[in-house]
Amino acid sequence: MSIASVTTEINGTTETSRWEALATKVIDGYALSFDEALEILSSDDQELMSLVAGAFRIRREYFSKTVQLYFLMNAKSGLCPEDCNYCSQSKISTAPIPKYNILNREKLMDGARVAAERKSKTYCMVISGRAPNEREMKAVETIVPEIKAKYGLNICACLGLLTSEQAKRLKVAGVDKVNHNLNTSPEHYATICTTHTFQDRVDTLKNVRAAGMELCSGGIIGMGERHEDIVKMAMELRDLSVESIPLNFLHAIDGTPLEQKEYLNPRDCIRALALMRFVNPTSELRIAGGRERHLRSLQPLGLMIANSIFVGDYLTTEGQAPSEDYEMISDLGFEITGQPEFLPIADDQPSE
Repeated sequence: MSIASVTTEINGTTETSRWEALATKVIDGYALSFDEALEILSSDDQELMSLVAGAFRIRREYFSKTVQLYFLMNAKSGLCPEDCNYCSQSKISTAPIPKYNILNREKLMDGARVAAERKSKTYCMVISGRAPNEREMKAVETIVPEIKAKYGLNICACLGLLTSEQAKRLKVAGVDKVNHNLNTSPEHYATICTTHTFQDRVDTLKNVRAAGMELCSGGIIGMGERHEDIVKMAMELRDLSVESIPLNFLHAIDGTPLEQKEYLNPRDCIRALALMRFVNPTSELRIAGGRERHLRSLQPLGLMIANSIFVGDYLTTEGQAPSEDYEMISDLGFEITGQPEFLPIADDQPSE
């Protein structure tokens, strides 16, 4: 029996699970209520496979069997004046991470090479800091056309808070989407960061939208938030019509205020992914940081809900070998979409 047709036998009859019934409504255009979304997060472990089946119906409707790969390039590391409690690059972190200013052209191009060779459709250039300075803006504006011309990659830029003018410049340069995560609910935000606000992040996303680029925005699960905070974040993303949602699971790094605060189990992660899929059915959903650490053996179940992953390492933590990701995707009967086909697969990391 396929995961998309899980049913329950009751008195000799076959009954579709409530999650499959809800999935049908969502596909027909229904928007989940707050209470319905909360029920997903509080559902029993015995319902987990039925929940996955319902979420997979939605995934299949909009994304079929495809998986899109993203590749992260930490283009500037550390040296950040913000106090985000979860981040090893913040000013309050004592984590022993590399610290350097924006990489030069050769290193950024080498990262693009590896991204293309690893079958990624999108190359994500990330810089630490509150907002990009003029030197960093010019570096991005210069390198993006060259990367697109040579490798045909989509470009996602994660540069911090953006003004409307900066967003327009990125659009002209050829940036396809901008990542700026909401991270949590408006109410919970002040507990994880005090140097900027939730509204500052929303304003950046609105500037990106006004400039004509797609939005990439998601959050982090496992920072002491309540179920209500996760639902509010999911619905904020829905209200912003975010095209791409990366969902992270906190990797509590030593030296950050949230060190040794991990409490998630793989089933919690599956429910959080299902929530995002039910609330944002047409959005690309990516299992992001903490995937290997928290989903563990349930990673394939996660991809029955999500349709995208990062291949390779994250910003300051390691991911699993790309070959393991390819094998998982193949074993699921899924297909990698949109990757360049003219280059061999690379197992090496970009030069630093």
